[in-house]
Amino acid sequence: MSQQKSKSKDNTFITEDLKILPLSKLMAAEVIGVDLRKPLNETNKARIHKAFLKYQLLVFRNQDLNKSEQVSFTEQFGTLERHTLTNKGLSDSPFVHIVTNLDEHGHPTGKVKSTLWHSDKSFREAPSMATLLHAKCLPPNGGDTCFANMYAAYEALPDETKDELKDKKVIHSWELSRENIGRTLSQKEIDDAPPMVHPLIRQHPETSRNCLFLGMHASHIEGETVMKSRSRIEAL
Repeated sequence: MSQQKSKSKDNTFITEDLKILPLSKLMAAEVIGVDLRKPLNETNKARIHKAFLKYQLLVFRNQDLNKSEQVSFTEQFGTLERHTLTNKGLSDSPFVHIVTNLDEHGHPTGKVKSTLWHSDKSFREAPSMATLLHAKCLPPNGGDTCFANMYAAYEALPDETKDELKDKKVIHSWELSRENIGRTLSQKEIDDAPPMVHPLIRQHPETSRNCLFLGMHASHIEGETVMKSRSRIEAL
């Protein structure tokens, strides 16, 4: 039997067992009516992928996944990769990286994790398509993870700025981004993740939309001094 779908008055797209509800006009949508512990059928997998391309950020509430289930859900959308620091992965789940400010006894460490906005692995030749975050323990307020719509950032630029930047390329350096947070990489880590060049204005391979491709890993614009580039990058 074919699956019925419709569009409600609140702009929610509905199938028999799945809803996609936009959360803002700028980006993000909530996916309702799917249990991520179970394999997706082809229709729902395609719907979720299409929603991801459209909204860029998807929220699945109240999903109680273990590590194996999280990995199984994620790999339905592509080949998984380890964290750049391979020792960050768990011994029994190398593709899962725990982000926490608690020690092994559950006490706060006082350490603040990444506070600088970035696009994951932009210093790689093929940056990450997506990252799946599974919140296990949340504070009553604060602790936000922030997201940015880089399509909108590009589209908001004046036409003359778009023209000026259209052929610019940016060097993305993991070494520099670590230095900016007070961490020095080992020589092996530097060798494993050398600087990579990407277009400043990047076209998405599936949507064909242009976006700015910047973040904390962006070192400088190719052919410009670091000082001149940094002021321009920070302004963007």
